[in-house]
Amino acid sequence: MIQDALDFLTDSRSWWGRNGLVNLTWNHVRLSGAAVLAAVLVAIPPAVYLGHIRRGGIVAVGLVNLSRALPTFAVIAFVFPLSLQYGFGLGFWPTFVALFLLALPPIFVNAYTGVSEIGRDVVDAARAMGMREHEVLRRVELPAAMPLLVTGIRVSAVQVVATTTLGALVGFRCLGTPILQAIATRNDGQLIVAALLVAALSLLTEAVFGVLGSRLTPWARNRAVETKARVQHAA
Repeated sequence: MIQDALDFLTDSRSWWGRNGLVNLTWNHVRLSGAAVLAAVLVAIPPAVYLGHIRRGGIVAVGLVNLSRALPTFAVIAFVFPLSLQYGFGLGFWPTFVALFLLALPPIFVNAYTGVSEIGRDVVDAARAMGMREHEVLRRVELPAAMPLLVTGIRVSAVQVVATTTLGALVGFRCLGTPILQAIATRNDGQLIVAALLVAALSLLTEAVFGVLGSRLTPWARNRAVETKARVQHAA
């Protein structure tokens, strides 16, 4: 098995060409990024607005969470014939729809929760200072909700990257393609390499959003450092 994995890694055909790992990884990242970006654009504006007005959010969260009950592969199987019928082709769009529905709930729920759970006294103080509603949202509520909002995007992105492999089942060339090929040819070395690449890409996504979150919320990082220092001093 180890020898098969080394042979696969040292073969130039494994890396380049239409079915090479470089092209497959790019396709994987491209589809994952498109699905997460679409979910961000669709979920955050209504979630932030409902959190700001503090009405209707519970119903909206319940409706959005219904997509959690939909198996991703079942969504792909449902959209696939429709995509063929209406000329959207194989692979990309059926998988995109399924991944979009997978990414939507964590982003929406975290954005809504982050805004709606800000203390009333903070919001009232901002209004008492003469801020208009859009200023309260932009300058007070959104910065305070940013840690939860970024966490929701991070969770969705990691889930999507790991699940994009299912696109190979409907003809989309991604890192799921060598996994299916390895299963068909019983090449355990190729299977392990492809699976490790998906795992590495998921971990890299986690790390990237972790760094992004710390950059966007430096006050949270500083607060954590101060808390740790106080605990160590007390000990």
